[in-house]
Amino acid sequence: MKRRDFIALGAATLLTAGVAGAAWAEPLDYTEGLAKAHLAKGEVVFLDFKADWCSTCAAQERAITALMAENPAYAEKITFINVDWDQYGRSDLVKELRIPRRSTLVALQGEAEIGRIVADTKKSTIKALMDQALAAGS
Repeated sequence: MKRRDFIALGAATLLTAGVAGAAWAEPLDYTEGLAKAHLAKGEVVFLDFKADWCSTCAAQERAITALMAENPAYAEKITFINVDWDQYGRSDLVKELRIPRRSTLVALQGEAEIGRIVADTKKSTIKALMDQALAAGS
């Protein structure tokens, strides 16, 4: 392969990845009151309680990212919020929702919990929860 062909192929790959990545917005980073504010507006909220050092959390994140790339409706209908466990693991939000540990995923709408997953990394299980949240937001 000639160098110019290699560069052109690399540029095309990056452009394609950029377009695919643009199909969904980055999750919001949690701050006190953020989830409640979005829930008060009637939005479906998907909370991801995670830590940078957590391998289970990383596996869940890979599944969520792949699912969002496959179905842009998730980003259109659901507000995704990452909750840093190291910073908010003892917060009122964690206490109110009775979050047992990091690597917990919770979907909410209004005062109701749609569903939750604790420490499960199977793409099919995460997809089922995201589909429940999507149905609630439609």
